[in-house]
Amino acid sequence: MTLLIALAFHATFAFGAESGVASESHVLMGAIRWDGWHGPASDVGLTVEKTLAPAHWHYRLPFYGKVVGENAVEARGNSQEVMDREIAYAHDAGLDYWAFVIYPEENALSLGLKFYLSSKRRGQINFCLNLQGGWEAGGGPGAWTAKVARYVSYFKEPGYQTVLNGRPLVYLYSVDGLVGAGRFETWEEARTAFDQLRAAAKAAGAGEPYIVAQGWSPEVLQEQARKLSLDAIGAYASNGGAKAAPYASLAAHTERWWDAFKATGCEVVPLVSAGWDMRPRVETPVPWVKNGDIEQYYETPKPEELAAHLERAIAWCEANPDTAKAQAVLIYAWNEFDEGGWICPTLSEGNARLDALRKFLRPEGLQK
Repeated sequence: MTLLIALAFHATFAFGAESGVASESHVLMGAIRWDGWHGPASDVGLTVEKTLAPAHWHYRLPFYGKVVGENAVEARGNSQEVMDREIAYAHDAGLDYWAFVIYPEENALSLGLKFYLSSKRRGQINFCLNLQGGWEAGGGPGAWTAKVARYVSYFKEPGYQTVLNGRPLVYLYSVDGLVGAGRFETWEEARTAFDQLRAAAKAAGAGEPYIVAQGWSPEVLQEQARKLSLDAIGAYASNGGAKAAPYASLAAHTERWWDAFKATGCEVVPLVSAGWDMRPRVETPVPWVKNGDIEQYYETPKPEELAAHLERAIAWCEANPDTAKAQAVLIYAWNEFDEGGWICPTLSEGNARLDALRKFLRPEGLQK
């Protein structure tokens, strides 16, 4: 019955992507973007092409990918044309926003956000920031002021995703990376930094950011949210540590998290996982993965399994309005192809995953 109620609500209330503001009864659908797919624009881009180069991983190549040899590929989405097509795909499926993983402006990993902001189609899907503790704290307080100015400027952009009557939505991953050598020296200093961001956003008329801590442990997240006065907790990705397990096990693990996060007393933005299988990064080692286990992975989800998992997240939000106050969901991920979580169309599957989501997010007759 709860699921039927959730379906009815979602089909009844529309959302204007251009406004950045959800109607009161609409559960927002977001997906993480990690834009490492840019080839020679950086070492990262070349590295992730190597992870997908073996022929048995070619099924993960995005729609803009190319097989250029028996064990050689190109996956280069850093163009306006590709971004415009991605926006069209996401909009057609019924997604509300992308959460861009944020890097310095000059970093090639920021090209995705750059092409989104310059797109004539950007009004079809909103955006928000997914900050990373280590990058954000780099340079300590001395470097933070410029970052605050940059982020507040994004908050004021048309289509920045807001929740709860105009509060800019912000995700913060790797919270423990905020404190350390060359970063913020103490949690008090980190708290002061986020107070500065909140104050600057309000002073600019952008509203007070709604900041969601992302991690793996409900208890750790609860304590981090308390230290930094963050608004909610959630996750970037999900992994129960199983070996060669069915996708249903991963979905169940992720859904148990929703209640475990709720049990802390914190507000929650539930995660929906499109998979976890980073064997390409273990088989072809990358600098940012340490001690990976080639046997630890989940089978690729069937599109209908993924859609059912998403439906349950919507039902959970509708059933827990005092916990899911933002009425938002975050999908891992739009384009984490070599890590194992994606909903972006691929050469092998085409639009199958988005088609499955569309049946729920855009039921016939729903105008968005």
